[in-house]
Amino acid sequence: MADEDRQSREAFSELLATLREVGERFAGTEWMMFSTDDEAETLRAILHHLATGLETQLDEDPARPLFRPIVTPWRKALGDNADAMYHDARIDSAGIYRVRGRTGGAIYVSFTVEAAADDGGFPSGTVGVLNDTGFDVDSEGRFDLTIGGPPKVRNWLGLAKNASRLTVRHYWEQQASPHAAPSPHLALTIDCVSGVAPAARAPDDTSIARSILRMATYVRSRTVDLIPRPGEADPPAFVSRVPNVFPAPAKPGAHALAAADAAYSMAPYVLGPDEALVLTGHWPSCRCANVSLWNRQLQTYDYLRHRVSLNRAQATADADGRFRIVLAHRDPGCANWLDTEGRSFGLVFWRFLLPQGPIETPQAEVVAIDSL
Repeated sequence: MADEDRQSREAFSELLATLREVGERFAGTEWMMFSTDDEAETLRAILHHLATGLETQLDEDPARPLFRPIVTPWRKALGDNADAMYHDARIDSAGIYRVRGRTGGAIYVSFTVEAAADDGGFPSGTVGVLNDTGFDVDSEGRFDLTIGGPPKVRNWLGLAKNASRLTVRHYWEQQASPHAAPSPHLALTIDCVSGVAPAARAPDDTSIARSILRMATYVRSRTVDLIPRPGEADPPAFVSRVPNVFPAPAKPGAHALAAADAAYSMAPYVLGPDEALVLTGHWPSCRCANVSLWNRQLQTYDYLRHRVSLNRAQATADADGRFRIVLAHRDPGCANWLDTEGRSFGLVFWRFLLPQGPIETPQAEVVAIDSL
């Protein structure tokens, strides 16, 4: 068989062509990446997407699924989080699954079902949510759930007809990131115990070609097909385009890969070399909350080596829960410093899980760092 007749060879060429196209467009002036550093960081983000696709979706089997980490401290994407661990598994709506695991000390755990994410595509939305108020956890933090099949009163999450992936979220609110060693052992397992979930075929030219094409779709669907060019399309209600001005925190609704129990608020920051951004506000009553710094590609800064996020256990606040957080390029010598890593532009992202009552919108003011 000639090379050109092999499906896998053709698929591999298409993956390379996709990487080239995405590299030229998403990391180029079409998406307003004008500086050398912006271009380089976007190319790195594209490789992170490819690595995530290889880790989570190159080889998948809805009849014998496995949970795999969606992001890590060295493989970041789509708004990762220093205080959380995310796992997902390929599922099929025709299957009934048993999921077991541990909270690992997390103060919030949830499961969401993502729809229509077949063959590497970005999910069309979230079609099922179960958080830890809807399932039992024993004294050692263990849980045992059923996903799909006939409804149950507790410990159960249904599968819509277009269900394709199951996402697990563990959130902590503590001094050390759960990603810092020793990381908690979550012991997540998923077994298809009934139903007719289709099994993956044995690796051959056809099945491997499909897997490779899935990687091309995965990268494209997280870059040029997902993120509008600057100035195009209306942002979600929780996203501001105005530097240093936050919108009122809002829930994402059924937005795919978003935590349905959270309220978010995000704005870009712009700081000169001798400026600082002072953030003030009040921690709401909620399960957990934090603020994170991201780059333009929705990746957290380096939270294992720098203080680039703060949760309520890490930030100091007054007796009423009011905080004052300072973004600056160097240590301003006051509490609650968030290190910009020398970046003059970035994104500030707030999360509030299971909020109770209204959430005060964070305020921001640019000041001279020497005035602090």
